Amino acid sequence: MTTYISILRGINVGGHKPVPMKELQALYESLGYKQVRTYIQSGNVAFSIEEKSPSAIRKAIEVAISQRFGFDVPVLISTQADIKKVIEGNPFLNEKGIEPDKLHVTFLDELPKQENVDKLLTYDYAPDRFVLTGKEVYVYCPNGYGRTKINNTFFESKLKVGATTRNWKTVNVLAEMGSI
Repeated sequence: MTTYISILRGINVGGHKPVPMKELQALYESLGYKQVRTYIQSGNVAFSIEEKSPSAIRKAIEVAISQRFGFDVPVLISTQADIKKVIEGNPFLNEKGIEPDKLHVTFLDELPKQENVDKLLTYDYAPDRFVLTGKEVYVYCPNGYGRTKINNTFFESKLKVGATTRNWKTVNVLAEMGSI
């Protein structure tokens, strides 16, 4: 069995009825996933299944959510090892004075085109900062994520890929969830 972590984008925002995590857990279990665990209301789910391709798992979850709840939700699939690499790769952790509660990670659903990356790197919204590494954008917002211009929508529009953002505490909890 392999443990996967799914990160859902916008499961409980927008113009639809909120999805209780117990119902989301039951949906995953109906797909045959084992040891299903959720974390907070924003659609973070850890589960185990015989190894399958992440794209097949993603598609199955997206279809099941659409059929059960009546709206589409983008899903990103990672392993615990992937999440641990994200934690280990955070460049802001090596800096003095960084407040962990001001850190976030924006997970991209695919690698962006280089031309979009090049354009992204021309933006500067100091004191807020970001570092793009592969399919993750590390974000530091000393005045709070709610006040920044470098939010999830910003990265999606500039990089032309789907994305979802989690705060640093949640990223660490996701890594822990994957080891249960």
